[in-house]
Amino acid sequence: MSAQAEFAALKRHLQSVIVGQEALLDKLMVAVLTGGHVLLEGPPGLAKTTAVKALAEGIHSSFQRIQFTPDLMPGDVVGSEVLDQDSGALKFVHGPIFHDIVLADEINRAPPKVQSALLEAMAEKQVTAGGQTRTLPEMFLVLATQNPLEQNGTYPLPEAQLDRFMLHIMLDYPSPEEELEILRRDRQRHFGEDHASLNTSLTPEQVMQARHQVSEQYVSEQIEAYMVQLVTATRRLAELDGDMAEVLQVGASPRASLALLHASCAWAWLNGRDFVTPDDVQQMLPDVLRHRIILSFTAHANGWDAEQIIQRIIELVQIPVLDESRD
Repeated sequence: MSAQAEFAALKRHLQSVIVGQEALLDKLMVAVLTGGHVLLEGPPGLAKTTAVKALAEGIHSSFQRIQFTPDLMPGDVVGSEVLDQDSGALKFVHGPIFHDIVLADEINRAPPKVQSALLEAMAEKQVTAGGQTRTLPEMFLVLATQNPLEQNGTYPLPEAQLDRFMLHIMLDYPSPEEELEILRRDRQRHFGEDHASLNTSLTPEQVMQARHQVSEQYVSEQIEAYMVQLVTATRRLAELDGDMAEVLQVGASPRASLALLHASCAWAWLNGRDFVTPDDVQQMLPDVLRHRIILSFTAHANGWDAEQIIQRIIELVQIPVLDESRD
């Protein structure tokens, strides 16, 4: 079975567990294919945790959930040195972050020092503790969740931490039809009538091979320039539209351009193409940018939100004309 067929089977597995949320499932596979970390934001009860668990199960990878709380310490995440009573020497006990897929549940409930402990891991796939640097698993991936509704006892993620996430996915409530299907599936599980089984043989080794394929996607010079123009537009909105001169305090960094490149390549690969199109770029842009731009007071006062600004940028930046011989 080809790598793309294996990922199609993974998608079917996720759909057998999660009702609706197609955008979430697609973007989770983009994250797996790129090794890019993801921040999932939505009200409670939208199957964020269930989706991540199903993803790890479908890849047959090691998985660990870390429940972030205000009393969590950095050592509870990355590990720490403890005294071996038999030998009298210090030995390092690996923390829960040493897994292929790590679910950082309610990440904004952890204090800043714990969030900072994740920066090195997310950026360099390594942790330093006890004066020694230790490498994380090759497939290491952080999928974090946060609840936008509850603010008591939370610590807003700093910009440096947000920038480490390749994608920021916003979830919404299911449709009435989807919610009805959720009820029916729950009753089937309650009465033992749910016979869904794992039907994917995807492994971490195959994921790494697929990542190599994604890295070889063809990206034309026009598409590269288009990506850069979209990202740099967040820093020069006044040049593109005088009415938007003061809607952003901070634009996106070059890391956004890199994230857009990797995500667009993965999206094209998932759709059976070996080259990237403007549609691929536009599809991934909102999830790449929404957590990397900071709106000004003027924007809030005039009713602008991040989604509207990103869509306006897509309208303002000219779409490149590609060489049709690639189609």
